[in-house]
Amino acid sequence: MSVQRSVLAHSLLLGVLASASACASRQQVGSDGRPAPVSGPRAEEALALTPVNVSELYRGMGLIAARGAIPFVGRVAFLPDRTSDSTLVMVSLSFSPRMVAFAREGEQYAGNYTVRLEARDGPNLVRQLEAKETVRVATFRETSRTDESVIWQQYIRMAPGTYTLNVGVRDEGSPRSSAEEVSLVVPRFDPGRLASPVPVYEVIPRSSQDSLPRLLARPRATVTFGVDSLVPVYLEVSGTRTATRVRTEVTGEGGARLWLDSTVLLGRGGDLVSGTVLVPAANIGVGVVTLQVSQADQPDTARTKLLVTLGDDLPVTGFEEMIRYLRFFAPDYKLERLSKTTGSERAQAWNEFLKSTDPVPGTSEHEGLSAYFARLRLANQRFRDDGPVGWLSDRGMAFVGLGDPDNIFEPQVSDLTQRNRQQVWEYRQWRLQLVFFDQTGLGRWRLSPSASVELAATIRRRLAEMP
Repeated sequence: MSVQRSVLAHSLLLGVLASASACASRQQVGSDGRPAPVSGPRAEEALALTPVNVSELYRGMGLIAARGAIPFVGRVAFLPDRTSDSTLVMVSLSFSPRMVAFAREGEQYAGNYTVRLEARDGPNLVRQLEAKETVRVATFRETSRTDESVIWQQYIRMAPGTYTLNVGVRDEGSPRSSAEEVSLVVPRFDPGRLASPVPVYEVIPRSSQDSLPRLLARPRATVTFGVDSLVPVYLEVSGTRTATRVRTEVTGEGGARLWLDSTVLLGRGGDLVSGTVLVPAANIGVGVVTLQVSQADQPDTARTKLLVTLGDDLPVTGFEEMIRYLRFFAPDYKLERLSKTTGSERAQAWNEFLKSTDPVPGTSEHEGLSAYFARLRLANQRFRDDGPVGWLSDRGMAFVGLGDPDNIFEPQVSDLTQRNRQQVWEYRQWRLQLVFFDQTGLGRWRLSPSASVELAATIRRRLAEMP
């Protein structure tokens, strides 16, 4: 028996790491007072913040990552089945709606795709499945979404053992397809064994090994800092009716403990106990971390990887990289204090940083960081033509560092495509006027060196006045 589900997660922000273009040259003002192209440290800085190889990152997390015409990411989780001779294998995949060719269907748009699974024991085919699916959206705009919000999942039953699993996705409306092959070690679930921790969006815990969990998986195990404040992870222990306390621990770089808690898995009248642990994303920073689950006096341990990012277009995968993103959020001395910490001290320093910068400490969300990261994302959208990374462009840094100006005007504008146009931003609170130049006529605005220095000084002054 198998159950499958294909959904379009309309309301979920699935933090996919976006790609970026190659680094462009900076502009400085020459002897005629107009911008002139030069290279500089800002270009190197932008290059340092370009995305990592996403496929390799997900493979390093133990996930399935296909790089073909339909780049999908998948996860395999193992849950106890009716008997120890059989294991419930859950395969979940996610990919972008833009990978599917949509067609008008009444008031909606529909796209068809096929998922194919093959499990082999050496040359012998032991499981084969082909699922034809349809995903529907309400508007044409949703068909071009770039986040990986199409989620497909399937339960299959397999005997414990080692297999080769081939997973393929094919769009039925175009020639696009992708496939990936991985090794699959299916465990045996004797009584008392922990199942795979499953990161989810939503779940109704099951009460019996004869039933199937009702959940919507999070295949990429990716959460967005400031958006997903709590990450639900579904847990089970097989073959027991007694409430079981499990220890949950998140570790980061070098095995440093970032978060520690415990939760009780409850019996619901069947032959297993189950429950959900809520992992606080704000407490574990950003990057790839490991969630480890264990029982008291039991050698059995279950693990899963989580990836905490700052958003779709903010590809942060490590602590030091995160600190560079915070340059316009906190004074240098606070960021230096964070940067100098290592190991277990880093988690404590991060929590102290959160407390010292939280404008509303009585809530579970860090409103200051959430607003700051939202400004970064908006800068990347607004100023994506100004440079390789929108928020590191001159207008992007002014917007992120000081917010929206009180006034924007372009003096003597007659032709929007003419070269050497000027755009003036006024910040009355700081008695600051920034003049941006568009030397090319292509809308790529640059500050003069002196104005760049003045902007940086004003941002430092604003940060110094923060409590």
